[in-house]
Amino acid sequence: MPVAGIGLGCDYNPEQWSPDVWREDVRLMRQAGVDLVAINIFGWSYLEPRPGQYDFDALDSIVELLHQHDIKINLGTGTASPPPWLTTLHPEILPTAPDGTKRYAGGRQAWCPSSPVFRRRALALVEQVARRYGKHPAVALWHVSNELGCHNAHCYDEETAEAFRRWLRKRYGTVDALNDGWGTSFWSQRYGDWTEVQPPRQALSARNPGQILDFHRFSSDELLDYYRDEVEVLRRHSAIPITTNFMVTAHIRNLDYWTWAPEVDVVANDHYLDHRLDEPTAELAFAADLTRGLAGGRPWMLMEQSVSAVSWQPHNLAKAPGEMIRNSLTHVARGADSVCFFQWRASAQGAEKFHSALVPHAGTDTEAWREVLRLSETLDRLDEVAGTTVDTDVALLFSWQSWWSCDGESRPSQSVRYLDQVHLAYNALRQTGVTTDVVAPTADLSRYRLVVVPCLHLVSDQEAAAIDAYVAAGGHVLVTFYSGIVDQDDRVRLGGYPGAFRDLLGVTVEEFAPLPPDVEVTLDNGATCRLWTERLRTTTAEPVARYVDGPLPGVPAVTRNAYGSGGSGPCGTAWYVATELRAGALRDVVREATRAAGVRPLGPEGDGSVEVVRRRDANRGYLFVVNHGACDIEYAATGTELVTGTAVDGLLRVPAGEVRVVREEPL
Repeated sequence: MPVAGIGLGCDYNPEQWSPDVWREDVRLMRQAGVDLVAINIFGWSYLEPRPGQYDFDALDSIVELLHQHDIKINLGTGTASPPPWLTTLHPEILPTAPDGTKRYAGGRQAWCPSSPVFRRRALALVEQVARRYGKHPAVALWHVSNELGCHNAHCYDEETAEAFRRWLRKRYGTVDALNDGWGTSFWSQRYGDWTEVQPPRQALSARNPGQILDFHRFSSDELLDYYRDEVEVLRRHSAIPITTNFMVTAHIRNLDYWTWAPEVDVVANDHYLDHRLDEPTAELAFAADLTRGLAGGRPWMLMEQSVSAVSWQPHNLAKAPGEMIRNSLTHVARGADSVCFFQWRASAQGAEKFHSALVPHAGTDTEAWREVLRLSETLDRLDEVAGTTVDTDVALLFSWQSWWSCDGESRPSQSVRYLDQVHLAYNALRQTGVTTDVVAPTADLSRYRLVVVPCLHLVSDQEAAAIDAYVAAGGHVLVTFYSGIVDQDDRVRLGGYPGAFRDLLGVTVEEFAPLPPDVEVTLDNGATCRLWTERLRTTTAEPVARYVDGPLPGVPAVTRNAYGSGGSGPCGTAWYVATELRAGALRDVVREATRAAGVRPLGPEGDGSVEVVRRRDANRGYLFVVNHGACDIEYAATGTELVTGTAVDGLLRVPAGEVRVVREEPL
């Protein structure tokens, strides 16, 4: 981690302000207890105002000013957006949309990831920055580009087409193998030569799903290759840790971060509360747990969040008093050892001028600023938590590749979306008080009591075998519908759904029977469900609930299967939910599955307004109790409460909207 303890940080854009403001800002940063400042994120047009002409005077001044005040620097390489002179001299670097039209400068990330001209110019800048600051004592972290792939992950120009072909040659080896992988015998799409292969540009009909899936994979790999190129330059001049900010969030799915995470020295994530969702705070918890999964269970950085409103949602809602602190500590509870914000001072101009900041337009005589000071004081009291890990024995499997495949153009129901199903399963665990690791399908599952597999539409043979072996060895798994349907080539697994999990679950599905979005059906246990049913028959599983109406009365909707060696060996349990259960009904199934697996929920069961998470090391635990609700709550705990510095003897009181953290000794 770039700073000791639980760090407080921010993005700073001094190029927007005069030197007089710089000095005032650094004074205020000291007052606010800011430990880490990200600079030079969008500095290219200032560092290289004309081709090959570099000017570091302003950046030198900022670096020295921060250093003099003992503030560590998260130094950007400055390559996030090209300067106007570059797109003017080389318009070929501009990204191309699926319909073949160019996208122009004026926003950000106006560059194609496969452009050799852009890469050459960007790496030349990185070389200058790394050589100048690579050993500076104030620089604690390198920040490569910014939110890579946020806007420009997919480009469809001819340079990208050639790069895509190179990637495909490496993956498949021969055109015949590509034809097999993409199923090109359908619609007369068979290729005879690599030169015939193109990116999946806009077409008159549904496009080849294998081609689209591989283009997602290629695009993620192409940007990762660019990241590696910047890292290679930095490593030549510096031993400082390197990262880039991921975007583990509900509305961006462009990069497969399971492949990216091993390449960064510190996993860092940007997360903004999304008020377009039904449960924004539940998604915050999920994103934090997924980021921890990317970090391999180790602490991670919250690189960006907002103090209050953002500027890019249809309705940019301000946070209520106390909400910013509560959200920040929720990230800390789930593994963040740094809490950083975009940005330090609210911009007076530009596309994000109405985005909130630590120093708002109204200045420091504001409740927002006073809340920043309260957060800083609280984080200082929690410094001893740094380095501890989150305690859990339940895992939820998550796959970007399954997301890409599941949400393809031609599927049984456009109303069934991967992330929706993942969130439903995660929220059911959260509402039963269970802390969950969100991990890759390739993760080691042996230490978990229960593994939840929501809508894992695409699963490789290796991943399916690992899940099978986990249950056969005595593990417990809960699988939801539309899982195991296709292999790694997006090829349907024949013989009956759910394909890869048919034997594990002890069921065979003859046909999907999706429901219109406004139709509900009822089960014989009184539960209701929607969107999806299946013509299912059990082989070795026992029915837990059946439909009483809808298109399939009497057919099982929820099943349970004993699976494993039997006899004297261990025997696992595999649950299957073949429909979208309403939230309360899914919570009932999750509760039963967790109990059967021996999982002991840490938090209370309810609507998720109270979250309880334990971080721990070998000697002690830190119990975080987050109260998102409107009423005070009580929770059984003993130890020292760190936020208020008071002793807790058996019962902890947590006021509405606040967070308490209890040091438990001994655990």
